[in-house]
Amino acid sequence: MRLNGKHMQQIINFIIRNKSFLLYLLLFSIAMVFTIQSHSYHKSKFINSANFLSGGIYNSVNNVSEYMHLRKQNELLQQENNQLKSLLYNKTDSINKTFVDTVYSGVSYKFSPAVVIKNSYASNNNVLLINRGKRDSIKQDFGVISPKGLVGIVDNTSKKYATVISVLNTNSRISAKLKKSNHFGSLVWNGKSPYLVQLTEIPKIAPITAGDTIITSGRSSIFPKDIPIGTIDSYTLDASQNYYIIHVRLFNDMTSLEHVYVIENKDAEEINALIN
Repeated sequence: MRLNGKHMQQIINFIIRNKSFLLYLLLFSIAMVFTIQSHSYHKSKFINSANFLSGGIYNSVNNVSEYMHLRKQNELLQQENNQLKSLLYNKTDSINKTFVDTVYSGVSYKFSPAVVIKNSYASNNNVLLINRGKRDSIKQDFGVISPKGLVGIVDNTSKKYATVISVLNTNSRISAKLKKSNHFGSLVWNGKSPYLVQLTEIPKIAPITAGDTIITSGRSSIFPKDIPIGTIDSYTLDASQNYYIIHVRLFNDMTSLEHVYVIENKDAEEINALIN
C-alpha cells in the first residue's frame, strides 16, 4: 500500500510526540540483546522461557488431539491385546504335561474383542450383554474374559449382540484349580457378594492358604488353562468334612466391566465329539 503525504505526516507527528518512549524502547531492546548474547545464564533463561511457552501450547494441542482420538486408540490397544492373548494361550507347554494337557495340547483359540453394553450383578442370575453376535461368528458356549480375568460364558446370540452368563450367576459352573497345587474343583456363586465366588470340591488334603491364586483348569473346551480368576479370601470344610468350600475374591470388578474378549476354541466340536 502506498503512503501519501498525509499519512507520512501522521507517522512523523506520532514519532515526534512519542520520541522519548520510542527512544527508551530502542535502548532497552539493544541492552537486552547485549545482555542475552554476553551472559550464558540469561541466554539460557530466555531460551527456556520460549521453549516453555511453545511447549505448553503444543502440549495443550496434543492433549486435545489425544482426547479426540481416544476411542480409536482404545480400539487399537484392544486389538493388540487380542493378538497378544492369542499368542499367550496358544503356546504349547512341553514340560510337566498331565493327561488332560496332553489331550488339549495344540488347541487353537481365537480371541475377539467386545464391549459390555449392559451389565447386571444384583440378582441371582446375572447376565451381560456384549456388542458382538452371529455376524461376528460368536456362538453359544464361547468363553468371555477381561484383561483381568474370567467373566462368563456366552448363552444366546442375535445378529449383532450376545448375552453372557456371568460368573455371578447361581447357574454358572466353571472348572477351576489352585495355581500352586493343581487341585481342581467347580467354581460357583452363592448369590451373595459380587466380589466373591466359591470354589467347591477341593479335597481336604490340598494345601491352601489365604491369598493363593485360583485359575482356570483347562479341563473343558471353553476356557484355556491358567486364566486368572482371583485369590483365596477364606475357606471352610463342607458338611462331610472331606472337601473345602473356598471363597475366592475375583480379580475382576464385575460391577464395572467394559472391554472384554470372547474366546473361541476352534477345536471344540472335535473335542466334545470325542468326549461324548
